[in-house]
Amino acid sequence: MSSIYGNMRDNGFLSGNLPGLSCVLGLYTDELDFYRQDIDYFYTNSLFAAQPAIKSYWNHGYSLIFAANAVIEGVRNSQSLPAELKAQLEGEALFVRALVHLYLNQLYGGVPYVTTTDYTVNGNVSRLPPIEVLQLIRQDLLDAASFLPDNPSVERVLPSKGAARSLLARTCLYAGWWDEAVLHSTAVIEGPLYQWVDDPAAVFLNNSTATIWQFMPADASLNTLEGDLFIFEVGPPPAIAISASLYNAFEIGDLRRSGWIREVTDGTDSWYHAFKYKQRTISGASTEYSILLRLAEQYLIRAEARAMTGNIEGAKADLNKVRQRAGLPDTDATDAMEIVNAVMAERRVELFTEFGHRFFDLQRTGSLDEALENIKPGWDSTDRLWPIPSDEIVINPNITQNPGY
Repeated sequence: MSSIYGNMRDNGFLSGNLPGLSCVLGLYTDELDFYRQDIDYFYTNSLFAAQPAIKSYWNHGYSLIFAANAVIEGVRNSQSLPAELKAQLEGEALFVRALVHLYLNQLYGGVPYVTTTDYTVNGNVSRLPPIEVLQLIRQDLLDAASFLPDNPSVERVLPSKGAARSLLARTCLYAGWWDEAVLHSTAVIEGPLYQWVDDPAAVFLNNSTATIWQFMPADASLNTLEGDLFIFEVGPPPAIAISASLYNAFEIGDLRRSGWIREVTDGTDSWYHAFKYKQRTISGASTEYSILLRLAEQYLIRAEARAMTGNIEGAKADLNKVRQRAGLPDTDATDAMEIVNAVMAERRVELFTEFGHRFFDLQRTGSLDEALENIKPGWDSTDRLWPIPSDEIVINPNITQNPGY
């Protein structure tokens, strides 16, 4: 499991590196501008099925799933591990298996759900409808929650029951299971283990009480890969910068724009970079870890789900919780759809550059074309899904290609 977490942190779509989804999906949508050529196909929305990067994400995802399945099988077959440790390890592995399938499902649109290390079975898997994948993810997370401890680990670097229920809430949001989304997000919000942080400057510190799950750096003197990636000191930017579209999406007076985005100027031109993480990799001791799950997302999930189930006042209260910390007045939305639209706008400025929330929100609400076709010259409606790697289709004819590729 330690190897799996290190691999997730340093490589693939959950890393804070340039190929991680925080960067790649920011470029793919309207969060980030790009100043290099090595992954410009994401910025120009020009992916194709034989692209090495597309194969890399697919292979890395299923490599993590295989490793998680190996842990599950090993733990279940063990005659020597203590029962408490067996439960902890199986819960963690089920959580990782569900998490990786969730990202693959949203990126590729209905994927094989792999639950074994048996290559004869895995070599003949078929894609499942996306809703069936979400159902399997839900079951894995429910099982994970039954195994995982109530209390977060020291420094919250191992998944706990709260992490499983947080990911359950997100899964239910994506599926439109509104009552369940309320149930799981409420369990996290109203439980005693996670406390709201009122100071925006303290949200991304490694001791934040609002953090549900985070990656510890590889060394005690390091901070986050995200900080090293996003921060730059002089312009033009060496790689990426916050887009004008995102910068202008903040309301006047929003403390997140002044605190979570930083201006760099040469006296004539200005550029902006994400500044949620303030440290650039090396310091005397780590003060920032890469946060994957945090409390504000749960409030926004519950706000949307409450609006969709008719609890207007409860939805407004959750939305206002996030707005008030940002120094903004309470929402003036009054009906369900106004609140949902307000939540979408709030998610954009609260969760930017955090593992692709903007893309997944536009995708699940059918808003990608409206949001991107006029500002991304390479955008096509079929870009809502990535192509299945062509090698996978050659190897296994049960795997079909997405439209447009």
